[in-house]
Amino acid sequence: MIHNAEDLYDLVDGAVVLRVHAQPGGGRSAVTGRYGDAVKVKVAAPPVEGRANAALLAFLAKELGLKPGDVTLVAGESSRTKRVRLGGLDPDDAAAAIDRLLPSDGTSRRLNQR
Repeated sequence: MIHNAEDLYDLVDGAVVLRVHAQPGGGRSAVTGRYGDAVKVKVAAPPVEGRANAALLAFLAKELGLKPGDVTLVAGESSRTKRVRLGGLDPDDAAAAIDRLLPSDGTSRRLNQR
């Protein structure tokens, strides 16, 4: 299913910067859909000592097939509204890659967190 994901990210200095609305302490990490012009992501980790941010970055890296070090938080450290740089993601492939993150059948894409 095509979601037209181009409005969910910006290109900054040749890199894809994804807008994310994070929901910490969500039981399991999952992309639950859109939140305005952002991707809504539940994060299993609580918002304590940066654990939710670390879990968010690890989740996005795994789901997008990127190296963990290529996914970095550029804004929103203590906010639900975040901007995440997706290094290693070709800007020409960004819309399709982000579209694959979004649930196509109303269910959440999940990744078990240990």
